[in-house]
Amino acid sequence: MKRAVTVYAEVTPNPSTMKFVTDLMLVNGGETAEFLSAQEAKGYSSLALELFNFPFVKSLFFANNFITVTKTETLEWDYIVKELRDFIKNWIETKETFIEKIPSAREIETGDGDAKTIVSEKPVLETEIDKLIHNLLEEYVKPAVESDGGAIDFKSFDDVTGVVTVVLRGSCSGCPSATATLKGGIESLLKAQCPEVQEVVALEG
Repeated sequence: MKRAVTVYAEVTPNPSTMKFVTDLMLVNGGETAEFLSAQEAKGYSSLALELFNFPFVKSLFFANNFITVTKTETLEWDYIVKELRDFIKNWIETKETFIEKIPSAREIETGDGDAKTIVSEKPVLETEIDKLIHNLLEEYVKPAVESDGGAIDFKSFDDVTGVVTVVLRGSCSGCPSATATLKGGIESLLKAQCPEVQEVVALEG
């Protein structure tokens, strides 16, 4: 039996991504799920796995009631947005599950040349400053970022250099305007509320 749902496409600041919003919660409890390939989606999301069958789908990000689709450069959105919207709408109308299992935190390579370190997205809140920065991001930054189809996660704070490291996902990853937002908005906010902060840098999921 079909359920009545609404799905609409919403542009984001990142020209490579489109946010598909529905009136049904797809991921519960504030959790998110990101898939950069069909291989990653196996065993975690049948919907994501099927979406990767579209040759122009590069990556997928699920949060709350939306899916952010990142496309390849082969086609413009005008040619594919209706096809994607109709597919997602039909799936949500007829299927019971969208994410079977939330994937564990992704490991991200950082560094230059051979000096690479593997870090996890999961925040480590060891100090009061860590907790303050994390709470500021959650309260003031995360809702705005999610409205643009992305996500920002606190990674760490270096109390020696004053550098805050965050992880950007969804439409924020690879977005041309992300650096300006990071420096002009997020960095200014954290510096104003936490004098120990000197700089904010981002890793992309």
